[in-house]
Amino acid sequence: MASTEDPNGVELQLALNSNPAAKAYQQAIFQESQPAIMFFTEDIKGDYEKVKGRGAEFTMPPTDVTGSTIAC
Repeated sequence: MASTEDPNGVELQLALNSNPAAKAYQQAIFQESQPAIMFFTEDIKGDYEKVKGRGAEFTMPPTDVTGSTIAC
């Protein structure tokens, strides 16, 4: 689904994890503490609140780390 603010912008599609190969990949990535995807934003705290308000779940709120701020 593309943003209503920018219909020609980036589109993000999420899929169910019902494929055995996809599930094995996801579990391996998680065990290595590797992100499956990363996004850049100039307003991480505002965007965090925006997507959280729409039902997204995070394991970590925006947190300052060396040279950047991350949320998971």
